[in-house]
Amino acid sequence: MDRFTEVSAALKPYFDGLYESDTRKLALIFHPAAIYACATSGELLRLNMDDYFKLVDKRPSPASRNEVRRDAIVSIEFAGPVTAFAHVKCAIGPKYFTDFLTLIHVDGRWQIIAKVFHYEE
Repeated sequence: MDRFTEVSAALKPYFDGLYESDTRKLALIFHPAAIYACATSGELLRLNMDDYFKLVDKRPSPASRNEVRRDAIVSIEFAGPVTAFAHVKCAIGPKYFTDFLTLIHVDGRWQIIAKVFHYEE
């Protein structure tokens, strides 16, 4: 399997976890030391995975509201054999997200080490 296919496949639990608000699935793709950052409001929001997963656990899932699933990989680029960048899009409720995901290949799998995103309503 080529790297592009590997990263694309690795992102499946990311999209599934967001749609289902399932942190067990998100834990499959996020490195435990990953950061979550956004400045859409004009102020930096930066969370570690424990705090991010608490937010996800609290919110009703798009699946539970029967929302149409809207997620896509826009592009994947590689900086080398173990470093990738994925530009993805998704929607949760009235918010449309553009996510920039930096991935590293460690412990035998691709993992998100940083999620920086912007959203619009």
